[in-house]
Amino acid sequence: MIMRTRRAFLRDLGLSAAALPFVSGLPSLYGAENPAPRQRLIIMFSPNGTLPPDFWPDHPGELGELKPILEPLKDYKERMLLLKGLSNRIRGDGDGHMRGMSCLLTGIELLPGNIQGGSDTPAGWANGISIDQELKNFLQKNSATSTRFGSLEFGVAVPRRADPWTRMVYAGSNKPVAPIDDPYQMLNKLYGKMKDKATLVGLLDDVSDDLKKVSKKISKEDRRLLADHLDLVRAMESELKRADDKKLVHPEPELDPNIELVNDNTPEVSRMQIDLLVNAMANDMTRIATLQYMRSVGQARMRWLNVEEGHHSLSHEGDDNKNAQDKLRRINTWFAQELAYLTKKLAETPEPGGTGSMLDHTTIIWTNELGKGNSHTHNNIPFLVLGNGAGFKMGQCHDFKGQSHNRFLLSLAHSFGHQLKTFGSAKHCKDGALELG
Repeated sequence: MIMRTRRAFLRDLGLSAAALPFVSGLPSLYGAENPAPRQRLIIMFSPNGTLPPDFWPDHPGELGELKPILEPLKDYKERMLLLKGLSNRIRGDGDGHMRGMSCLLTGIELLPGNIQGGSDTPAGWANGISIDQELKNFLQKNSATSTRFGSLEFGVAVPRRADPWTRMVYAGSNKPVAPIDDPYQMLNKLYGKMKDKATLVGLLDDVSDDLKKVSKKISKEDRRLLADHLDLVRAMESELKRADDKKLVHPEPELDPNIELVNDNTPEVSRMQIDLLVNAMANDMTRIATLQYMRSVGQARMRWLNVEEGHHSLSHEGDDNKNAQDKLRRINTWFAQELAYLTKKLAETPEPGGTGSMLDHTTIIWTNELGKGNSHTHNNIPFLVLGNGAGFKMGQCHDFKGQSHNRFLLSLAHSFGHQLKTFGSAKHCKDGALELG
C-alpha cells in the first residue's frame, strides 16, 4: 500500500500556509508507518568561568551529593554526566576569552584578523564549523531526520555587537551565526511572518478554522501536542499585548561597552526562550539548538539576584574575596536553575510519536568558555551533560585529566551516528573519541 505523504495530507485538507508551522511536526501526519526515533541536541552556554569547589564533585565515579551550584539539578542526578578535566587546547591568535568562546564548539584556531583583545595578538573569526552546525548538516542530509529549520540559535541578553566574544556558533570558517535573543522575533520565525508585533497579535484567529480541520484527523496524543502549541502562542500573544510600554531586550551595549545593564526582566525572557525552544523541538521544527546566555567578558549586572557589579569584574576577584565569591555562586546557581527549568520541561513532555519523555531522546550540554574566571584558564572547562539522547552512561563524573575537548566533540558526533575521524584541529583528535558508554 502506498502511504500518503504529510504534504499531500495537508494539501488535501486545504490548509493555509499560516497553519503549517503548527501541524507539520505532528507524528500522526507521518502516516501509519512509525517514524524513526528522534535524537536531539541542546547546547547551553554561560560565561566567565565557574567556581570549581562549588561545581565539581570531590571525586570521580558515581555521583553522590551535588555541590551548591548544581543543587537545582538534584532531581536529575541519575541522568547527569559531569566531564571534569577537559581542556580547550586551541592556541594561536586572539586573547583567552576570544579563543575560549569562538573555539569552544569549533575546536579550531581563530583566523588572523584585526579584533584586538586583552594583551594577545588580534584575531578574526573561527576557522571552522561548530559541532552543532556539523550535526545539523548531517541530519539535514537525510529526509528521515531533516527538519524545517535544521537548527535554532536562541540568545538571552546577548549584546548587539559582533565579535569573537559574542559568537560560539559557526556555519563554517569565517561564518559566525548570531543568536536571536528577542523571543518575539523567535516566535515570528517559528509561527509567523509579521512585519511588526501588532500583526502577530491575533495570529490564532487567522488559523483557527484550519486547526479545527486538522484536530479531527489526528491522534489523541497529537491533539494534546497541538493544544500545547496553541497555549504557548496564546501566552505570547497576551505578553505582546502587555508589552507596549516596555522594551524586553537589553539596552544597547555600544552606549558604554564597560557597563551592560541587563534588564530586570531577563529571567522572564529566559523562560520565554526556553518555552519556545522546547515547543519547537516538540513540533519537530528542529533537532539542534543552542541557548547562549550573555557573552564572554560580559559585564551583565544581574540585579534580580541583588548583584550590582558586572559579572566579568566579579569573576576576576580573588578567591579570598568572600563577597564576590557569594555573588558568583548566586550567578552560576541561577544559570543552573534555568537549566533545571529546561530539563524539567523536557522530562514532563511525552515524546511525540514515541516512548518516554523528550528528555529520553535529548542531550543537553551546559558549558562555559573558561574553567575559572580569575585565572582565565582553559583547563577543566565545565562540561555537564543531561538527558539520555546520546546513549552515554549517566549518573557519573569522569576526570579526563587534561584531555582535549575536541575528543568530547568527536564523541558527541559519534553518538548521532556521524562517524567523524577528527573534528576541529586534527592534532587534538589523535586519540579518538572519549569512551562515555
